[in-house]
Formats: sequence, structure tokens, C-alpha cells
Amino acid sequence: MLRKLALGLIIVVGGAMAAMGWLHQQFGKPLKLEEPRLFTLVAGQGAIETLQRFDQQGWLPMPKLAARLWLKFAYSGQPILAGTYAFEPPLTLADAFELLSRGEEVQFDISLIEGQTYPQWLATLSAHPRLKNDLEAKEQALVKSLLTGWQQYSTTPLTHLEGLLLADTYHFTNQTPASEILKRASAAMQTYLLKKWAKREPGLPYEAPVDVLTMASIIEKETALASERARIAGVFVNRLEQNMRLQTDPTVIYGLGDRFDGNLTRQHLREDTPYNTYVHKGLPPGPIAMIGRVAIDAALQPALTSELYFVARGDGSHQFSNTLEEHNQAVREFQLNRKDGQP
Repeated sequence: MLRKLALGLIIVVGGAMAAMGWLHQQFGKPLKLEEPRLFTLVAGQGAIETLQRFDQQGWLPMPKLAARLWLKFAYSGQPILAGTYAFEPPLTLADAFELLSRGEEVQFDISLIEGQTYPQWLATLSAHPRLKNDLEAKEQALVKSLLTGWQQYSTTPLTHLEGLLLADTYHFTNQTPASEILKRASAAMQTYLLKKWAKREPGLPYEAPVDVLTMASIIEKETALASERARIAGVFVNRLEQNMRLQTDPTVIYGLGDRFDGNLTRQHLREDTPYNTYVHKGLPPGPIAMIGRVAIDAALQPALTSELYFVARGDGSHQFSNTLEEHNQAVREFQLNRKDGQP
């Protein structure tokens, strides 16, 4: 009798050990993922439902019963958190649930470009599939709030967000409201600008921090070459100090708004808008484009130069001149005598 009991016990223990060994082998198998996949865990979804979704996707490498046993006896029981996650193979069931319990959501990004306008940024934000587009409902109130926050740094009334939001690449989790990106861009700009403003060189022709952004936005529109930005800043600073009009086309174009069709005429240059720097001396009443850190640095650290003029060469660079005579000669060489788009 005892021998039979012992034999039975050995069989039971052996079977249990074999079962445990089989389960352990199953648990160590990677999920059936041939390539990285995104997985969105919705709020309120529990561990059992998550296993069911894995099974529906065909990801479970073991029978569903074995997965349920793992969940009951081997899983730590840490709550899993809603969000969108990146599952990158090889990934075991334990790895996947650890990722979900840590809440380490995948990060998406959006690049908001220098030189563009606020409406262009809105279009970029609205088109991003991973952002929650809440701008239609919140945009008007958000703009008012952001402008109010910026007004303390300007001597003129602010009516547009151009130049007040930092051009950069912003990272975010799935379904972040687009309005949050605009708030972050505004906060990032204030942080960077005010830090630089506090360390500015004496004697620059800026009355308030936003004046720096206005100058930087003009620089941003005048050249795409980083090597020229400080030099162009130097030209504009020289003109301001000598009470000369800036006479920069991008400000005229901005003042025309939707009326500008791509052809800047002599009549446009004479039109009296607040942004026409051929008509009005000094800086325009606010920035004319979105800007990045490099243009701000150039506005605050202009090149020391005696130059007062520059003209586009036609290859993206500019010819700089000290005198009007030199400038007129450069205009004839690079503008008036250009044929077929070549200097």
C-alpha cells in the first residue's frame, strides 16, 4: 500500500514538475511579432482583456490557457497603464506587461519650421495623425491667453503669434492635444529669450525682449544661411543706429497678408502698412515669422561691420556693401543683369 502511495506521489510530483517545466518554457517564448508594432491600451482595460487582445492579434506564443496561468501565478500584479506603447521584438509576455506597468509610452514628434507663419504651423499640427486636434474649439481662447502672457515683454500691442513660439522638434505621446504643443512652444521661447536677454550686450537698439524676436524674424526670412545671419543682423543694427529705414521686403510681404500673390511690386513697397519698412523707420510692430534659436542669437550678437546694404546673389547667398554706390553696382550685377535666373 505504502509503495503504491509513494509511486502515486512520485507520478503526481513528476507530472507537476513536468507541467511547471512546460509552463516555464512557454513563458520564455517571445511574442509573435515579426516587426515593431504599436499597441494602445485604453483606459479601464485590465490584464485579462489585454491577454485576449494579444490572442486576437495572433501574438501569443503559447496556448491562451498557459497565458492565463502565467497571469494568475507568475505575474507581479502591477497595474497596467493606459497609453500607446512600442512593442519591439523580441518581447516576451513578461516584458510586454512590464512595459505596460511602467507606463513608458512611445514618443512621437513634430517639427515646427523656422520662417513659417502661424497659420502654416496650425496646418502642420492639424495634419499630424497622432495629435488630438482640439484647435478648432480652443484656438481663439489659446491665442488670446498666449498673447496676454507675452505682452509684458513688448512695448507695442501684440496681435499675432508669429515669432512668439520657438521653432523646434517637439516630442509627445499619442493623442496629446495640439494646443499643448503651442503652449510648450510659447514657454520654450520665453525661457530661451529671457535667458539670452538677461545676458545681452549693451547698446543694442532693442527696447524690449520682443524687439529681439522681431529682428530675428526678419533675419530668418532674409537668409537660410547660418553663416550670414549675424552679418545681416549687423547691417540692420547699423541702419537702425543711423536712423535709416530697414527696407526689407519680407516685412512688406507680411503686411500685405493674403493679398500677396508672390509678385512684390513698386506699389507694394509704397503701400502704408504698419509692417512696411520702406515707409516706416525702425522695427515693425512685431515679428513676421516663426524663428529658431540661431536667429535669436544673431539678433543679440550682430556682427561688427560697417556694412549698410546687401542684395541676393541668386544662389542663396548675399553680396554685402558699405556704401550706396557699391550696393547699386551689386544690384546691377546680381539683379538687373540676371538672365534666365542666373547672375
